[in-house]
Amino acid sequence: MKKSLGPKTLIYPTPVWLVGTYDHSGRPNLMTAAWGGVCCSKPPCVAVSLQKIRHSYHAIVERKAFTVSVPSDDRVKEADFCGVASGRDTDKFKAAGLTPIRSALVDAPYPAEFPLVLECKLLHTVEIGLHTQFIGEILDVKIEESMLDGENPDIAKLRPIIYAPGARKYYGLGEFLGTGYVIGQSIKKGE
Repeated sequence: MKKSLGPKTLIYPTPVWLVGTYDHSGRPNLMTAAWGGVCCSKPPCVAVSLQKIRHSYHAIVERKAFTVSVPSDDRVKEADFCGVASGRDTDKFKAAGLTPIRSALVDAPYPAEFPLVLECKLLHTVEIGLHTQFIGEILDVKIEESMLDGENPDIAKLRPIIYAPGARKYYGLGEFLGTGYVIGQSIKKGE
């Protein structure tokens, strides 16, 4: 039997993304965000939701751009730090020992040390309630070549972090379960 927990943000898992922005003074900043996901295929877009009180919120509104970086599991401390410190009074890149790289495509930075980055221009802003959803069109995806399997990212090499919001816990990925658009074919065929 299922137990009702009421209306809560308990979808599992959520991503661990670092949103890169430049603030009003041009200082690079990172913010850890778990409220995000792919939201469109054509044009390719991602959405991240931030509260208006966040330093990064105002940077995205002002600069109309952001990056989304995916850290590997060996960078969980840096990812967590960027979610608990404020860019208003902390240079998170410096404190976390990360190197800011200026995007050539959008007015936003990303950390050199994280293997996967999306460079996004702000396409839409949706006021939801406590959070505002920023929809960014992905202008480019950059990935360390060693993390590729042919032309696609190899998730086993990338080792992204996932987050359990209710418990506030980070996890790595589990074992390979099957190939999409293949594993379910036995059900379709009535096997």
